[in-house]
Formats: sequence, structure tokens, C-alpha cells
Amino acid sequence: MAIFYILLLFMIIAAIIAVETQDLLSSVICVGAIGFGGSLMFLFLRAPDIAITQIVVEVLGLIILIRATIARDLTFIIGDREFFGMVVSMVIIFVIFLAGIKVFETLHPFGAPIFAEVSDAASQTYIKEGLQETGAANLVASVILDYRAYDTLGEATVLFTTIIGATVILRKRAKKLLEEPDV
Repeated sequence: MAIFYILLLFMIIAAIIAVETQDLLSSVICVGAIGFGGSLMFLFLRAPDIAITQIVVEVLGLIILIRATIARDLTFIIGDREFFGMVVSMVIIFVIFLAGIKVFETLHPFGAPIFAEVSDAASQTYIKEGLQETGAANLVASVILDYRAYDTLGEATVLFTTIIGATVILRKRAKKLLEEPDV
């Protein structure tokens, strides 16, 4: 439970830095840190599908925001970096490293199904009553398309929209110049 408070504190600090900083690129990186913290929280809450969706959307969103930021706000590092900024960066990286280790410690051993330990888990209901309730021969398809259809539709919509947005932002300019004659 303490890890939730640490992640929440990390996300709050990143949000304050994102709002208060004058550098747009630093603000975008802090927004990415907030999404990364949210993804870790989803992992701790045993929702890996949402964590994966969150991290994919976060990475593609960061690509779009960094592309837009770099085109608008050019910042150069001249001279030595500040010692305080370097220490804060190293502490943040160390905290993320410790959070990653904690995630791997809480995971069950590979091949040990967690749903077998809980008798009234949703997965047990899917296995026992899936064929009778849905009539689908493929149990995975029945879970995705019958039991969790709205969730699957929402995740697919978010992923599709993010990929289309990244493609539109990152594509090369296809417009013809006015001076070029049509061939």
C-alpha cells in the first residue's frame, strides 16, 4: 500500500513541475512521467491490459507532444548542467528503478495462474459458464466480444485514434507547392 502513496506523490510532483515550468519540453516530459506512474499503478492493481493500453497511448502521445514542442520551442544546453538538476534527475531515475523492482517482486511466478487461487474470480465464471451463456466455441473470443465488448471497443478506439494522430503529426508534408506544375 505504501507504493501507491509513493507513486501518487511522484505523480503529484511531476504534475506541479509540468504546470510551473517555463520550458515546454520539460513540461511534456513531466506529463509523460505522470502517465508512466499511472501505468505502474494499473500494474499494481492487477490490470495489465489497462496498463499496456496506458503505456502505448502515453508513448504515442509523447511522440506527438515532443514533435509539436520541438518545432515550437528550441532550447539548447549551453555550458555545464546545474548540479541540483542532475541530482534531482538521478533521484527520479532511482525511484523509477525501485518501483520497477517492486512491480516484479509482487508478480506471481511465471506459469502460476492467479485465477486458480480465487474461486469466485471472473475468469472462473468465464470458464465454467462461457460456453452455455455465449454459445461461442472459442472461449477467448467469447470473453473479448461478449463479456467485455464495451471495454474492448473502448481500448481499440483509443489505440486507433492515438495511432492515427501520431501518423498525421509525423507524416511528411504531402501538399504540393503552388509553384510546381501538375504532371
